[in-house]
Amino acid sequence: MTDAKAAHAGLARWHAYMENGSDPALLAALLAEDAVFHSPVVHTPQVGKRVVMAYLVAASHVLGNESFRYVRELVDGNEMMLEFVTELDGTHINGVDIIRFNEAGMISDFKVMVRPLKAINKVWEMMAAQLQAGVAALPR
Repeated sequence: MTDAKAAHAGLARWHAYMENGSDPALLAALLAEDAVFHSPVVHTPQVGKRVVMAYLVAASHVLGNESFRYVRELVDGNEMMLEFVTELDGTHINGVDIIRFNEAGMISDFKVMVRPLKAINKVWEMMAAQLQAGVAALPR
């Protein structure tokens, strides 16, 4: 399988993860061991499968409500940009997931950008609570 085909298969698995209840086992099977996560509110990149998983599981709990949907998708080889919209406590959120897949179709880099500022503040507040509660529950 070419890198692009592997990436497209990986993207299909990401959509399955998001559409089917955000099962952590599906996410674990999708992340490379050396994956990196770039948060919209944390200055330094978060490195390693366990840490990236903690952030993405927390994000799926915070953002993945009934209003969450992807509204645009741009694909360039093994790099994808997925624009999303959702609402939290009356705050409209517009964001972008920028995902890079490795040659095996595993997520190697994941960056999230969110707007407007009011949305960033709401996401930061809710993510902090999720991360505090959820990191200890992740498998080692």
